[in-house]
Amino acid sequence: MKLQVALDRISLNEAINQATKLNGNVDIIEIGTSLIKDYGNMAIEKIASVASKSQILVDSKTIDEGAYEFKQAFSYGADIVTVMGAASYQTLTACYEVAQQYNKTMMIDLLNLNHEQIATIDNFSQAIYLIHHSVDANEELSAVTEISKFKTLHEHIQRIAIAGGIDYETTSDLSQQGVSEIVIVGSKIIKSKNVIDTTRKFMEVLNV
Repeated sequence: MKLQVALDRISLNEAINQATKLNGNVDIIEIGTSLIKDYGNMAIEKIASVASKSQILVDSKTIDEGAYEFKQAFSYGADIVTVMGAASYQTLTACYEVAQQYNKTMMIDLLNLNHEQIATIDNFSQAIYLIHHSVDANEELSAVTEISKFKTLHEHIQRIAIAGGIDYETTSDLSQQGVSEIVIVGSKIIKSKNVIDTTRKFMEVLNV
């Protein structure tokens, strides 16, 4: 299982500083939606330049103009880019095709989709499907239970990520469950007193 650390709702300078620390200490560094909205592709370019030892995920939450947004993100240094599962099937297909052309990865954010809707977009075999708990809805759901249910209903989806309120205990439970490919942690790491020490503890929990 891989650890993805989200840089979000901070200044670009702070994000660059955090990415420099995280480089090589974490599998994936996420450039959060707020950074993309605040600083555009410059955020991707600058963070990618200091984080060559970790993969870069751009949480663009693309919902239209899929081919253009994905090409831009990949050309500026992204390895993985997100598209909303609620986008049109044509947009999802366009994003997937660009990811394949660049030998990169599409992540589909399943926020606010029910299982019937997910079943209509479950055929992108190389995509990562993100089970995403809403911040605004203040959802308190069991990540382990959510993934177990998801796999029961969508057993042929192989690549799964989980985000939303992930702590040490949840990470340990997910690691033991052995289904998710990626666990995404944000403030629990970035707002901790020592980012590197906290990251290492999460990595240790993942690899137990």
